[in-house]
Amino acid sequence: MTPTSEQTVQGSSVNPAVDRIVGISAWADQVRRSIELVAAHQSSVLIMGPSGTGKELIARAIHSCSMRSKKAFIPVDCAVTTGTLFASHMFGHVKGSFTGATSSTLGCFRAADAGTIFLDEIGEMELELQAKLLRVLQQRVVVPVGSHEEVAVDVRVLAATNRDLAIEVNEGRFREDLFYRLNVVAIRTIPLRERPEDVPILARRYLAELAARHGMPMCDLAPEAVEVLQQYPWPGNVRELENVLERAVMFSSGDRIDSESLTGLIAGAQGSGPSAGAAASLGQMAMAASRGVVAPTSMPGVFRVEPKIAPAAPPADETSLDSDSWPTLADVERMHLEKTLAATMHNKSLAAKMLGIDRSVLRRKLQRYGLDDET
Repeated sequence: MTPTSEQTVQGSSVNPAVDRIVGISAWADQVRRSIELVAAHQSSVLIMGPSGTGKELIARAIHSCSMRSKKAFIPVDCAVTTGTLFASHMFGHVKGSFTGATSSTLGCFRAADAGTIFLDEIGEMELELQAKLLRVLQQRVVVPVGSHEEVAVDVRVLAATNRDLAIEVNEGRFREDLFYRLNVVAIRTIPLRERPEDVPILARRYLAELAARHGMPMCDLAPEAVEVLQQYPWPGNVRELENVLERAVMFSSGDRIDSESLTGLIAGAQGSGPSAGAAASLGQMAMAASRGVVAPTSMPGVFRVEPKIAPAAPPADETSLDSDSWPTLADVERMHLEKTLAATMHNKSLAAKMLGIDRSVLRRKLQRYGLDDET
């Protein structure tokens, strides 16, 4: 019996790999059902959708649910498997077949024998290499580089792409015969913005994984933070969501992530795509520059902000100390708070962590000095 979406989210499905396809949306439920259906067969599967939407996760789940699950799952990045290295990487070579071939290799197809090969970013493959791949898929044999002997392979082929291969075929960039060979069964992924109801579930699952696998603090999401996550369009999809949450945990000074800290970490919260993110970064830099001097650090894309503070007066003799001009402890504290806020671009969670205090303490101090409403 196929488990319901609620049961799957709670982790009660038969296969843990399917449990990783979390969500309560109609799409998530349909994909889980599709995985269980196609896993029982040997047909090729083409997984199409935007980058960062879990295409490899789906491929691994299909393999894990299939009769081949005890054998190897071999992922291949077709975007980097190019040129003269393609045949050796995919089909193997014999010792002495070319300079540097000091030993024989299996290649990806023979390594995946009786298992599954996953051809990621298949739409990036060069036309000449597509022809070589098509021959292997049709005849189920490979010829290692430096050999003339055909070697039979029993491999199930799963492929993924973020391109529309039908358009690529029409434009002459992808072979039509290879497209039909791969597109026996099609599974489509959708952008995260089209299933906002899944965002809180994905977020809490990833926060739990950060705590369990990486030893990071277990953080919860404030209701306002959940609302921020659901309203953001996520141009980078699930991969971007994971990155934002990991940064949020790193910069959090407590066990709860609030909406303010998330808003500061999300690039281009008012738009979508790389251009929106770049515009937001430029806006943050301009804001920081207005508060102080922006200087690069050793980390690419990371800058330090030094507040515009009047130069200190020359040292004075103890006999000439003026109590009226001497800064009080409150003056020093306010100056240090201003400097810390400028250095963190007013990310209060990060500022609290740098100062070694709880975020609630920082909030009270900012209110005391009238710094809490600066943006």
